[in-house]
Amino acid sequence: MVPVTYYVALSAVLFIIGAMGVLVRRNALIIFMSVELMLNAANLAFVAFASVNNILDGQIFVFFIIAVAAAEVAVGLALIVAIFRTKKSIDVDQINMLKG
Repeated sequence: MVPVTYYVALSAVLFIIGAMGVLVRRNALIIFMSVELMLNAANLAFVAFASVNNILDGQIFVFFIIAVAAAEVAVGLALIVAIFRTKKSIDVDQINMLKG
């Protein structure tokens, strides 16, 4: 049996990697992948705490987070494709110029 602290530590490391990817990178696809990594880190923490406490609430939260993440990916990729067709780039700094 693996202690819950290992799962929480792995979750924290994954979340930090995802947060650094959002803050440092300028590519929209990398930012979306980093957000997904952060969501999966939260999912890991939910499942770890739910398994320790022998309740299903964590798994239920994970189910809804995965559903929201799938919708977010569909909408986000559609936006990226639309922006790429008009600007020929998915650099976040250039997307910022679309304010109007």
